[in-house]
Amino acid sequence: MMALLLLIFILGYVLIAFEHAIKINKSAIALITGGVSWTIYSLLTPNNSLVNQQLNDHLGAISAILFFLLGAMTIVELIDSHDGFEIITSRITQTDKRKLLWIVAFITFFLSAILDNLTTTIVVISLLRKLIKNQQDRLIFGGIVVIAANAGGAWTPIGDVTTTMLWIGSQITTANIMFKLFLPSMTCLIVPLIVLSIKFNGIIKRPDFDNTNKRSALTVRHQTIVFFSGIIILMLVPVFKTLTNLPPFMGILAGLGVLWVITEVIHGRKEETVRHSYSVVQALRKIDTASILFFFGILITIAALQSSGILINLARWLTVTVGNLNIIVLSLGILSSVVDNVPLVAAAQGMYHLSQFPTDHYFWEFLAYCVGTGGSILIIGSAAGVAAMGMEKINFFWYLKKISFLALIGYFSGALVYILQHKLLGI
Repeated sequence: MMALLLLIFILGYVLIAFEHAIKINKSAIALITGGVSWTIYSLLTPNNSLVNQQLNDHLGAISAILFFLLGAMTIVELIDSHDGFEIITSRITQTDKRKLLWIVAFITFFLSAILDNLTTTIVVISLLRKLIKNQQDRLIFGGIVVIAANAGGAWTPIGDVTTTMLWIGSQITTANIMFKLFLPSMTCLIVPLIVLSIKFNGIIKRPDFDNTNKRSALTVRHQTIVFFSGIIILMLVPVFKTLTNLPPFMGILAGLGVLWVITEVIHGRKEETVRHSYSVVQALRKIDTASILFFFGILITIAALQSSGILINLARWLTVTVGNLNIIVLSLGILSSVVDNVPLVAAAQGMYHLSQFPTDHYFWEFLAYCVGTGGSILIIGSAAGVAAMGMEKINFFWYLKKISFLALIGYFSGALVYILQHKLLGI
């Protein structure tokens, strides 16, 4: 059964990679792969009740991610429909490609640490559409945004879901993880930026937008209210999670409800056609629902691999065969570029206990870095990558050719910095 599930996963993975060649949408392939994986797992497992229970358990976790994604994308779309991002783009006057690349990368890096890598990617990709007209240039920037978002999310407990898992599980503490992983995470971003900057030059051309009609219905005050309300809501989601211990999707959906009321009040006395163009209903129609379904298909497929024991067996095999902690963790990080990092961390938490590796142990911190940044190596290896892939229609092989090597050298550079700072400085 395990061999068959792996074969289905690999076949689905290949078909997703060749999406443009076979002319079949990746979301359809992902959904079929997920459905077939669970069907085979159910048919070849004697205890169907257990399979149903596992599926329900995974569905709860996956739904939490999807609803979060839905809420975040809708908030960003509302801000965009109110021209809120012009508040930022009007202040970014840099047109030199190299300098703008560094500016966008650092904004993404630090924003990801405050929000999370998924939300940050959605926000920054939306910004890039306002800043860059040429699609090929925007794809390069999008690739760097994925690297920057994952690197920025790795060094704070709220920046990446896997770091949050380790934080909730008491494997790491807030101050320690921020202190230990900041320099490796920054290195993971800076090295690819330096390499890319050698040949990446020229002038960025801004897109032309006709906002005449919008301007007649919008005021600067309304634009500012919606922008800052949306950003504050996004920034308060980690605070909401910390204070209530409720999953982030509850905070993002509650925040969406608040922003919904704000926009209804702002446009309440306008004509119906104008109100509709700025409504949440219209924003929901404009978000990329196919990307959400693709995300679901990928996650439900990985859930089948986890439930069948494939990932746990892989972790055990690494422990017995390899033994060396650095190689094991580095391997898990690279593996996270192929399969979702959440089940990998969950498997590690199940195999290695606090009695073996106590809180803030080298193993947990290095694991947080590797699975957080390793997902950047392939476009479908992280939530940030999947979001960017859907929003900017980034081709799998284009990313593999243009960005993967940059992400890989950044990954190993940051890992080297972490190992050296531990061995030489004792931190």
